[in-house]
Amino acid sequence: MTTWSVVEDDSGEKQRWKLIPRIALLACLALVIVSLGIALSPGRPEEPAEPPFSEQARSAALAEAMRLRAAGEELGGSTSGDATPAVARTVSLLTSQARALLLPGQDEPDSILPAGPASPSDGPSTAPSAVPSAARSGAESGAATAAPLPSSAAALATALADSAAQRLADAAVADGGMARLLAAVGTAQLLQASSLAAAAGAPAPVVPDPAAPQLSGACPSAAASESSSPAGASATSAVSAAPAASAGPVASAGAEANAATLPGALAATFRTELETVYGYQVALTRLGGTAAARASEQLAQHEALAAGAETLSRVHCAPVPQREAGYTMEQDFLASPAAGLGGLEASALPVYGDLVALGEGQTRQWAIAGLVGAARRSAVWGAETGALPGLAADPAGFPELPSLSP
Repeated sequence: MTTWSVVEDDSGEKQRWKLIPRIALLACLALVIVSLGIALSPGRPEEPAEPPFSEQARSAALAEAMRLRAAGEELGGSTSGDATPAVARTVSLLTSQARALLLPGQDEPDSILPAGPASPSDGPSTAPSAVPSAARSGAESGAATAAPLPSSAAALATALADSAAQRLADAAVADGGMARLLAAVGTAQLLQASSLAAAAGAPAPVVPDPAAPQLSGACPSAAASESSSPAGASATSAVSAAPAASAGPVASAGAEANAATLPGALAATFRTELETVYGYQVALTRLGGTAAARASEQLAQHEALAAGAETLSRVHCAPVPQREAGYTMEQDFLASPAAGLGGLEASALPVYGDLVALGEGQTRQWAIAGLVGAARRSAVWGAETGALPGLAADPAGFPELPSLSP
């Protein structure tokens, strides 16, 4: 009994050892098959990266401009009275802006739809009209795109004002160059919304202009702050003397600083405001009635703007240009001060546009408010601001719009 058990155990052990090579071979074959399957099976495609906020804001601005342009074209054939030319001007404005917002080679309808949502780190406000467009939910963006077109000139004016508020909100967050473009688009839309509403006999759209922030902060370097030029006398006393007429509406006695940097843009803004203050002081001696009252009010605004530019210069440790004793005036300005003031206001637009592109945070918000204010005052005095106020660009160089159905 014992002998038989030992023999039987030895035989079973030998059988198991014979199975090991077969098991190993089968395991190797299984690994080969699995690896081949993984290699041959198509991998899961990677989801495309989310576009940057600036690109999303540009795409949203383009889509809204095209939508409102289509509405204006539909209204053009049905509108009558004083609103007809205003609607035509609105369509022309939106056409120029859409071309400026269009990317070269962007000719497919799907390529100008609003982009998906984003989450910028900081925004100018939490108010609905000030939430960056690319930060809205996908459902909200889709609802805005699918919304019915405005069916009257008054409704188009309201939609245009809403678009303007959104573009200005996006400009506060976007990258420098795109911020300037969006601010220009929003500023022109804001002005045209008011003009269209007035032509249609409707109340002005209830969309407030962007407010300038309460400036705060100080230069972190005491040495840099001390090296800044002293502010000198007040704006009123610094421009008390009027030299003889000369070339240019207002010609600065000093060389203009390089505006390609933030300190240069701040210096240009400060000088521009001082020149404008001087122009208003001269114009007030030649204006009367309501024009004089308006000029007096706007003179105070420009004195505040000059002080704001000086404050921002010190916050950024930028030298504050010395105030000039006076500026030479063109004879045409003296003969027609109202038109001259319009020219002064319009000449400030590219200066504020530079500051929008080069500034950030409170500096950019202050510059956006300054851009809108200068455009408003330009229109009051009868000066043209164009489709992109604050942006020096030749519309002939913009891409042509593709043929798209509304």
